[in-house]
Amino acid sequence: MKHTTDPAAATSAPRLLPWPSPTGTPCYLMTDSGGGYVSRLADDLEAVQLAMGTDVLGLARTVLDDPTSPYTEVRYAGLRLAECLTDALRVAESRGLRLPLPDTAGAEDADGVEEAEATERSTA
Repeated sequence: MKHTTDPAAATSAPRLLPWPSPTGTPCYLMTDSGGGYVSRLADDLEAVQLAMGTDVLGLARTVLDDPTSPYTEVRYAGLRLAECLTDALRVAESRGLRLPLPDTAGAEDADGVEEAEATERSTA
């Protein structure tokens, strides 16, 4: 196990894991690197959850496209779709939280350059 005293690693945000705790609350992982066993396990589970969502969506479309589908099948499809959507939203939130923050100083400079170029074009 690698230990670090790097202040940037120590202040990294916890990772939202793709499974809830036994009580239903979100689980988070504090780590000094993104390549540990639990991180890889979470990555694999996220991939499985998204693939299952795709499969369930395809099967649910078959049930929902058939106007003679029994109520119980439609309800079952809806429940499975809700589960998959919950998983997909948790994956999206987790991945969004791990995105690096944008460099706002560079973005402001770029906006100023674009505005100056637009002004030059309009006066020409």
